[in-house]
Amino acid sequence: MTIAFTICSINYLAQARTLGDSLKSTNPEIKFIIGLVDSVKNVVFDESYTPEFPMIEIDRIDIKDFQEMAGRYNITELNTAVKPFYFTYFFKQYPEAENVIYFDPDIIVFQPLTGLLDSLAKHKAVLTPHINSPIEDRLVPNELHHLNTGIYNLGFAAFRRSEETTKFVHWWEEKLRYECLIDLCNGLFVDQNWMNFLPIFMPETHIERNPGYNAAYWNLHERTFSVKNETVFVNEINPLIFFHYSGYDPEKPDVLSKYQNRFELKQRADLTILFDLYRNKLLENGNAYYRKFPCSYIRPAQIRRYQRVRKWLKMPLRYLIDQLETT
Repeated sequence: MTIAFTICSINYLAQARTLGDSLKSTNPEIKFIIGLVDSVKNVVFDESYTPEFPMIEIDRIDIKDFQEMAGRYNITELNTAVKPFYFTYFFKQYPEAENVIYFDPDIIVFQPLTGLLDSLAKHKAVLTPHINSPIEDRLVPNELHHLNTGIYNLGFAAFRRSEETTKFVHWWEEKLRYECLIDLCNGLFVDQNWMNFLPIFMPETHIERNPGYNAAYWNLHERTFSVKNETVFVNEINPLIFFHYSGYDPEKPDVLSKYQNRFELKQRADLTILFDLYRNKLLENGNAYYRKFPCSYIRPAQIRRYQRVRKWLKMPLRYLIDQLETT
């Protein structure tokens, strides 16, 4: 048995539903679950917007000191920090699950994941690098950005059940309890830099370089797309397995991704069919509807900043003021 899951708050359920729809049509044998970092306790969805896929709310997976984590992180950091805890949950709660695969919600799967499952049969983990080849300009993102934010993109990660997997995921959990921050000056970019250690700690990790995997704004310099017999191909050879629409907003349909300045959609006619498809799917699945729901676990930014500062200082505010006044 293989489980595929994503993680999101209610405001991203249109993306999660779109991912689930794509998996259902291409890989119906894979069980898809939404890890919901939110609460639906007092939420009543309109009937057409009730997700058909099972949702496991974060309070069901028993994360020690979760409320403290929620107070420390913003919504992006929190949704990322719980990722290894969901891996642990699925391996424990589904003993028949041999493989557990994570996808970011802003992904569409276009093909059966046969090759990925073959890789997991031979290896204990699978990752995809951000890029397979050098970048020949100084635009964003380039190699320096990837050094800062991680060699591998953690919008996708796959693990096979093993003792080594359990040990690594537990180590990963402990790192993300406190250090799943967007804090580049201190070498942190949510969970991604920690994953640089996976091929070292688990030598049986497969680095998937097939350009059909995890195509996204960061590797478009090395990938072009075409359609033959209703199949999307990458570089004329490899079928597109899954595309990662990171940073795309259907309300700004001409912007490929808010995180890059290398390409504009109007310059990449080969991407038109892919982005038109995604935009239409998001609109059909209630993007505007879900966006109005705030995450129930996220506190105002000024409160989080105060808590972070006090965590590191660990001393009364009055003492600090007295020290400054005497210098």
